[in-house]
Amino acid sequence: MEIIQPEASTMIIAEKTALVLIDLQQGIAHPSRESAPYSSAEVVSNASRLAEAFAAEGGFVVLVRVSTLDGKDMLKPDTDAHFSPGAYPDGWDELVPELANIQGAHVVTKRQWGAFHGTDLDLQLRRRGIDTIVLCGISTSIGVDTTAREAFQHGYHQIFVEDAMTASTKEEHDYVCRYIFPRIGKIRSTAEVLEALR
Repeated sequence: MEIIQPEASTMIIAEKTALVLIDLQQGIAHPSRESAPYSSAEVVSNASRLAEAFAAEGGFVVLVRVSTLDGKDMLKPDTDAHFSPGAYPDGWDELVPELANIQGAHVVTKRQWGAFHGTDLDLQLRRRGIDTIVLCGISTSIGVDTTAREAFQHGYHQIFVEDAMTASTKEEHDYVCRYIFPRIGKIRSTAEVLEALR
């Protein structure tokens, strides 16, 4: 996918920016799950590089995971697509090992696609004076996209790390990156974000 090149370089001020990683957990970022255009291993690798860099610069790292207490706290709308998650295996909601020990990271547990509704994410960001979110994770078209739209409506500036997110299909990923994210933020690569981080 072609990324729109910025007219001027983006500088990322660590103390005003949060890195928010969506659903990089055992049951979602598992190597056996099909994803495109990037493998879950590629996404985890890029995300962990970003998390380590943000932590080293004193940035706020947020690890978002989806979990349930008993299944009754999850959304169950009546839909045309019939999807039944079945039983959740042990450890499915545990963060991937590459991100489990990021110094000073804040863990947010959500019960739906987006990371803002019903969590303390907005509160934690505002109390730290954060106005910009660097966002990535799995899946581009579900958890990342929903969180991005919520962040947009909360007034945050956003940077989307295109090669640190992936979807079930390349078409889903490309659609969101081409038509949604440029309207609510900026799209950059892992290398560009690392270069811009101050």
